[in-house]
Amino acid sequence: MIMGVLIIFLMIFVATHAETKTGNCKDLLEGYLAGRLSSEVGGNHVEALRREFKTSQEKAIRTKEKLEADIHTLKATRNTSVVYTRWGKKECPNGSEPIHSGYVGGSHFSHSGGAVEPLCLPRNPEWGIYKDGTKGGKAYIYGAEYETSDLTGYMRKLHDHDVPCAVCLRRNKSAVKMFPARKTCYKGWKLEYRGYLMAGYYTNSAGSKFTCIDANPDTLHGGHASTDGYLFYLVEAQCGSLKCPPYVNGRVLVCVVCSKE
Repeated sequence: MIMGVLIIFLMIFVATHAETKTGNCKDLLEGYLAGRLSSEVGGNHVEALRREFKTSQEKAIRTKEKLEADIHTLKATRNTSVVYTRWGKKECPNGSEPIHSGYVGGSHFSHSGGAVEPLCLPRNPEWGIYKDGTKGGKAYIYGAEYETSDLTGYMRKLHDHDVPCAVCLRRNKSAVKMFPARKTCYKGWKLEYRGYLMAGYYTNSAGSKFTCIDANPDTLHGGHASTDGYLFYLVEAQCGSLKCPPYVNGRVLVCVVCSKE
């Protein structure tokens, strides 16, 4: 008798975890269980078994729903994309899709009311309503130049050259971040490009923004003239409130731009 009860129990357990199309079969088995066990082990035992089967089935449904939600979240994450600017280069890194290649622009270094951040201006600008001629009462945007006269090697040759940029799309990524004072990405992050940290000269009137200029920068054709505008100087560490070590007074800082899935 006990062996027969166990066999019926296993049959009911399998049936409760089957798809909806087997619902009639489950009903028949549960009905059989109720009739058979009522005479053998009593109504109380039958009701206890029913409750146990119902709890197990509800748990299986919740597990399935959670799995489906996790899969949906994973797919949504994999479909995300990030956009970033590669400063100092005309092209995007391998694996990134170019949106446009352009010219770095910003406020003049001597304007106290200048905007802080640089912009990657397109090579094919479009126009709205306008009237040509400088009339005042406006903000102004200028090109950008490297200011590297106090360096040696290839960086010195960049001095006064105009600065290019590229806007890049990286698919299946959830974040992109510039990390100062690093030339490698942290664990779990993928390298987009590495470079040198640059900003405006410390006594200039206009504010500036710390920007990661590519370590092997390009220049714009015909842009080697000291016309100023938005200027990029290398950034040096200054000890004091900045801890030395690990930082070193007067040492130029590098940077890296990284993406994460």
